[in-house]
Amino acid sequence: MHLGSLLAAAGSYLDARHAGHRWLVRIEDLDTARIVPGAEARILATLEACGFEWDAAPLRQSTRLDAYRDALAALDRAQRLFPCSCTRKSLEDDAVGAYAYPGTCRHGPTRSGPTATRFRVDDGGFEFVDRIQGAVRGAWRDRGDVIVRRRDGIFAYQLAVVVDDAWQGVTDVVRGADLLDSTPWQRALVDALGYPSLRHAHLPVLVEPGGAKLAKSRRAIAVDREHAADSLAVALTLLGLAPPRALAGAPPAELWAWAIPRWSLAPLLGVRTLSAPG
Repeated sequence: MHLGSLLAAAGSYLDARHAGHRWLVRIEDLDTARIVPGAEARILATLEACGFEWDAAPLRQSTRLDAYRDALAALDRAQRLFPCSCTRKSLEDDAVGAYAYPGTCRHGPTRSGPTATRFRVDDGGFEFVDRIQGAVRGAWRDRGDVIVRRRDGIFAYQLAVVVDDAWQGVTDVVRGADLLDSTPWQRALVDALGYPSLRHAHLPVLVEPGGAKLAKSRRAIAVDREHAADSLAVALTLLGLAPPRALAGAPPAELWAWAIPRWSLAPLLGVRTLSAPG
């Protein structure tokens, strides 16, 4: 876990605890080819070292495959799915933007071979209010139909998180603004599946001076568990809660006790990025 991830986790934790809500940990382990051995244990150990306390055992998405199949079947019955034979390269060759699938296979696959499954979005536009970023609106033609099951059979992130949010009784999603582009699709899936609506808050993303996301940078050094309180203090400061000098060197529990009652979104409203400290 690097500082950018800690920043997002801290923001969601503060928001939940300030409101007296539960805070949950979810392990997104569906893409088995990308799982790094030992990464899950290291992440959980870092969260513990930073004083995070979760209110249920971490949920592993790999245990939820039946639920995703059921959701996919429900969407299929509602005639909201279609098979798509387009590859990423074919869309790039057709000069299609990352979020602008043109509906090539809406009336049937155009190539032979394996197909992905796409969720058919409505015509027109979308609009919602994010608690941090404000009004978010756009046209579905600029985004297109989203993949909910990949060509290799793996359930897509967009579907899995929606199903898990509903099952876990999530009411508020607080995460980095780098995931804001996914939210319209997820909200559309919530509506199509008849799930309760959610509130969203997208925190600023930590970036390099040149604007590159810190997670993609060589400077994205993992949080040192031996100095977890120092990293937590930096994250709190970036979120608008600079701990006073009296808390210098304090353990994470004392930092949380000071920060949680003082949490406010006000310093972050409309902010999409924060510069990483030198």
